[in-house]
Amino acid sequence: MESQFLYLTTIGWRTGTQHRIEIWYVTHNERYYIMSERGINAHWVRNINLNSRISFSVNSFNYEGEARIIDSMKESQLAGQISEIMNAKYHWNEGLIVELVPLRLY
Repeated sequence: MESQFLYLTTIGWRTGTQHRIEIWYVTHNERYYIMSERGINAHWVRNINLNSRISFSVNSFNYEGEARIIDSMKESQLAGQISEIMNAKYHWNEGLIVELVPLRLY
């Protein structure tokens, strides 16, 4: 059974310390996607804007990777697909989409 939550660790944009959040996620084409209900104002999104290196865990797997914000205007097809998948899984799809690319399993 697929987990409902992903645990994302970012590096604080002000403090330089690690910050971990629990968040809903979906997968698509071997990548993970999460949504920020607060858009660019969420602290974890600010962290990613200044340092895209992240780590995350899901279903007892731990990854190091890169994160990037999806521009829904420039990548409307991808944004639409992720919104549909998120809505099917959680009945919610309101927010800024962030893509997590796993680079290394540890």
